[in-house]
Amino acid sequence: MEVKVINCQERKQKYQHLNNVSTLNKNENLEDIDFLMNLYKDIFNITYNWMVVVDADGYIIMINKRYCDFIGVKQQSVIGQHVTEVIENTRMHIIVKTGQKEIGDIQEIKGNQMIADRLPIYRNGKIIGAVGTVIFKNLVEFDVYVKNILKMEKQLEFYKKELKKALGGEYTFEKIIGTSEKINRAKDLAKKVATSKSNVLLLGESGTGKELFAHSIHNASARREYPLIKVNCGAIPAELIESELFGYEQGAFTGAKKGGKPGKFELANKSTIFLDEIGDLPLNMQVKILRVIQEREIERIGGVKSQKIDVRIIAATNRNLLEMIKNKTFREDLYYRLNVISINIPPLRERREDIPLITHYLMKKLSSEMDRHVSEISPTAIEVLKHYHWPGNIRELANLIERAFNLIEKEAVITLDHLPYYVKKHMKDKEKEKVEETKNNTEKTLKEIIEEVEKQSIAETLMTMDGNKYQTAKKLGISRTSLYEKIKKYNLEVLVK
Repeated sequence: MEVKVINCQERKQKYQHLNNVSTLNKNENLEDIDFLMNLYKDIFNITYNWMVVVDADGYIIMINKRYCDFIGVKQQSVIGQHVTEVIENTRMHIIVKTGQKEIGDIQEIKGNQMIADRLPIYRNGKIIGAVGTVIFKNLVEFDVYVKNILKMEKQLEFYKKELKKALGGEYTFEKIIGTSEKINRAKDLAKKVATSKSNVLLLGESGTGKELFAHSIHNASARREYPLIKVNCGAIPAELIESELFGYEQGAFTGAKKGGKPGKFELANKSTIFLDEIGDLPLNMQVKILRVIQEREIERIGGVKSQKIDVRIIAATNRNLLEMIKNKTFREDLYYRLNVISINIPPLRERREDIPLITHYLMKKLSSEMDRHVSEISPTAIEVLKHYHWPGNIRELANLIERAFNLIEKEAVITLDHLPYYVKKHMKDKEKEKVEETKNNTEKTLKEIIEEVEKQSIAETLMTMDGNKYQTAKKLGISRTSLYEKIKKYNLEVLVK
């Protein structure tokens, strides 16, 4: 038998022609028409859902084998009969009269409650029939389907939450801990600008929480359904930063991935991009960022056409950009494009009243993460933390609390013993300054002078004896009980070993 070989193009043209029913006529190849009609019948019969087609008067034109097997009739014998004589509780004859579709209707057949769809068929504006499908054979099947859908929705919601967590999506303004005037002012401004499309410039020292502000602004905006795209401009090598930001086409350079790679700006389309450490961006990249802001389009490395994007920029830096502009290391035009709204995030030393709140928040968070039950911190330890100058801000405080968690054994309280020496030494230095100040202060009552001298003597002796209470009491010629009372009275616990 000779096999006819046809190429892909011929096959495509043939199938397109067969599917254009309006072009088929009596002069067509009868073999092709027969093939197409039999294919339709086969599909109709093997379809999982039960199906029936009626004419404009409600007489059955087609009914698939699965439906016939259930109601116990021969397929050929029911063709041409009125649908009411074949299918129990049918409404197909009503659909062709009303022209109204019915979706998800419950229909009882042979004692089984099923869910059916019924749709009228129009041609040239006139009803020529209707098609009915039973999509669920019983309510148990429907219940299983619904449960599967709900299960998938829960799984989808779970993965969406996990993705948000991985991308920092759980960060909101409620996670910015503090009630001081300065932090409240920064939060209030951030909340106001969150709903706008304007670019935002976050200014603040390292560790103050600029990234937390960026996440919170994004999650309070209309773009929150899309992930925040983060870029640390100072962490990417200069030779790679362009491909990271703008992507590249296949073959753009040696080692380029097959199919190319989208850049961060492309990934941030309809969302927000967070450009951290923007002050570390090379000048040539600053020009390209400026073009993205002005033209609202990007072009991949090796690309031949530009792509329009809708991206909001949140930039952050701990550097003095105005000073950099003077030194010609940061573009003035880019600065004003980014600085539509600037938010100054205060360092921790300027909101010391927030330290107890932040400390307890960090303790609760670490207790869960490290599976360590630590619920308290001593008042003296808190006092020491409040007097420290925190060059590393909240990040340094978080590291210090984690360090304390690792040192705690059976006790569930952070004490002075769990704090590093340099933090306690800072407090001792402050006390020394107070002692010196007392020496120079003569505008006090006799009682105040006596108390200051007593406090000064005890403080100096404690420091001389390296915090040893027994040696201090002996040196001062007082009992240890009396010394303990005076240490508590003058709040000198920090000097005690």
